Amino acid sequence: MAVVTFYEKPGCKGNLRQKILLAAAGHTVQAKSLKAEKWTAERLLAFLGKLPISEWFNRSAPAIKTGEIVPDNLGFETALHLLQENPLLIRRPLMEIGEERQVGFDISAVDAWIGLKNIELPEGDIEACVHGPQGHGSCGGHAHESTPASDEEESSHGSCGNH
Repeated sequence: MAVVTFYEKPGCKGNLRQKILLAAAGHTVQAKSLKAEKWTAERLLAFLGKLPISEWFNRSAPAIKTGEIVPDNLGFETALHLLQENPLLIRRPLMEIGEERQVGFDISAVDAWIGLKNIELPEGDIEACVHGPQGHGSCGGHAHESTPASDEEESSHGSCGNH
């Protein structure tokens, strides 16, 4: 079984579900915060470089959902700069085993890469926000969907039970 370095948004229920699947398949998960890493252009491109720019971004990020940032309209340098400035815009998880890297949690791709054997796999998009199309605004009383994520915002989700 593999030892997976798993770069996540701390407290994200979606990333938790993904880590549980990996562990259930017998893999060891070493979770690290996307926000705590120093993301150089070279380091990011080691993960993202083979993908189209539009696939570098977390489609559930508030700035993307509101249209403030449109990944399809970004050039290489601008996209890279935005991701370095705000790592929560990075499509997650980023997973690493030795020199091999994976972006996002496409069940078929992860299964082909390291195997998700003998576990019940969920249906649907496991990368999608657990809050559904309404985003974090659906967890009740949080008006933070349209603002960039901050440490204060992160801590406010603890009471909704969905992070």
